[in-house]
Parts: sequence; C-alpha cells; structure tokens
Amino acid sequence: MNKTGIVLLLWLCCAMTAVADTLNVDTLATDMLAIDTLAIDSLPPVENHITTGAEDHSIYYRSDVRHMRDSLKQTMRMARGVMHQNVRSMRDSVRHDLRAMARQYPHQLRIGWGDQLFESLVWYNLPHSTIYPESYIGQYDEEYRYVQHWFAEYQYRVRYWFNVGAMVDYSGVLWDKVTRNGKGEEVSRDKNCNFHNIAIMVTTRFTYMHSKYVSLYSGLGAGLNINTGSEIDYRNRKTALAPALSLTVLGVNVGNERWFAAAEFGGLYSLTSISEVYMAGSRMFTVSVGCRF
Repeated sequence: MNKTGIVLLLWLCCAMTAVADTLNVDTLATDMLAIDTLAIDSLPPVENHITTGAEDHSIYYRSDVRHMRDSLKQTMRMARGVMHQNVRSMRDSVRHDLRAMARQYPHQLRIGWGDQLFESLVWYNLPHSTIYPESYIGQYDEEYRYVQHWFAEYQYRVRYWFNVGAMVDYSGVLWDKVTRNGKGEEVSRDKNCNFHNIAIMVTTRFTYMHSKYVSLYSGLGAGLNINTGSEIDYRNRKTALAPALSLTVLGVNVGNERWFAAAEFGGLYSLTSISEVYMAGSRMFTVSVGCRF
C-alpha cells in the first residue's frame, strides 16, 4: 500500500471515532435529561405543599380561637353566676331588713297637699256683659279661690310590700257673687259663696320596688265623699253624698326607717251621675311627709 492509501485509512478511522463520540455524548445527554425529568416529576408540587401548610396553620388558628372563645364563655358564666349570687344576697338582705322594719315600725302616719287642677278648669271667672242697658241687672260668679287638697292618712304594714289604712281628704272652693248692671258696673258683692268636699276612704298600698332609702309603690282607695256648702243643688240639697275613689298610679317614697317624704301621681274621683260630678281627676299630684312608729 502506498503512502496515500495509508493516509486515507487513518483519516477515515479518525472520522468514525469522532462520529461515535458525538453519538455517545448526545445519548448521554438525552438519558440525563430523561432522568432529571423523572426526578422533577416525582417531587411534590410546590403549590400543593404551600397550600397544605396554610391549611395546617388555619387549623391551628381555628383551634386557638375556639379555645379562647370557650375560655371567655366559661369566664363570663362564672362572672354572671357570682353577680347573680351577689344580687340575690343583696336582695335577701334588703328583704330581711324590710321585714325587720315592718315588725319594728308597722304604723305609718302622714299629712300632705294636693292640687285642684280639676276645680280650676271647671270653675273660673266668666266675663261680664257690657252690651245691655244700664237698667239691666246680672249676677256673676267671680274671684274664685281654691283651698287645694289637704289630707291625712294612717296605714298599717301587713307585709313589707302591702299596707292597708284610712285617709281623710278635704278640699274647697270659694268665690264671690257679684251683681252688675248692663254696663258691667258692680252693684253688690256677696263673698260667702263656697262648697267643700270631704272624702273618707279605706286605702291600700302595694310596694313593688325597695331599696334602703327609696321605694316605688301604687295604691287604691275607696269610700264616701261629702259635698256641702252655701249652694243648693237641683234636688234642693245643701249636702250630698257620693262614692269616692282614689288612684295612685305611681308613688315615690324617700327617707329612712322612721321619717320619710312621698310624691304621688294619680287622681281623686267622686260622682253619682253625669250631672252630679264633684271630683274627676282632682288631686292628680300630691306631696306628703310622715313618720313610722
């Protein structure tokens, strides 16, 4: 073989060796890429891992919140129980003191004042006429004066919440009978006109709120009213008898176990028919002072 053939043979061998090395490298790279892909596919997803961690933290958070809520509820139940126990103890103590006071001071006497709103709305000065001739003579009721209500009441404490007793109430109205001529000029005046109401009633009281110095109550009374005065009614009577009823919607008593003051809102009524009304909603507001013994 000549030199040229030997050179060609060596070149061909080198070329085949280079091609084989290239194929091996590509195959190795392909195999490594496949292995890496399988390894990556076998790893857990990142998002799933994060979500699972968040769910774990959420579970722990809800458990802590539930524990705190249960602890707070238990604490509130305990506080409420202690508060109710203290309130019951205070209530029982007040009731014990009231029972003791009822046994020690069962009698109560008071005197008071009440308004005459009803009377002032019904009996009032009417304007006299000035359109008639001077020879005309007319009689007018003028200068009304209201005595107001004055009352005295005795009650006996049957229970610390219930009283029964009796009351006497007096009220009166005074006025002048004035004679005037047609021009309104005064001719004569009679100042002795009056009427009086004396109500005698049996009364009861129901006390529904107690404390050491303040109590709230309501009451009811019924009896007889005596109406008398200078006037003669259409039955030719100077004195008339009628049923009497008193109602205390709300009363407030302030004081210690011996001395007290009271204010009441209610009314005093006395009538026999629509034409014979002596009191209707009179003495709506009263104040009084009294003592227990």
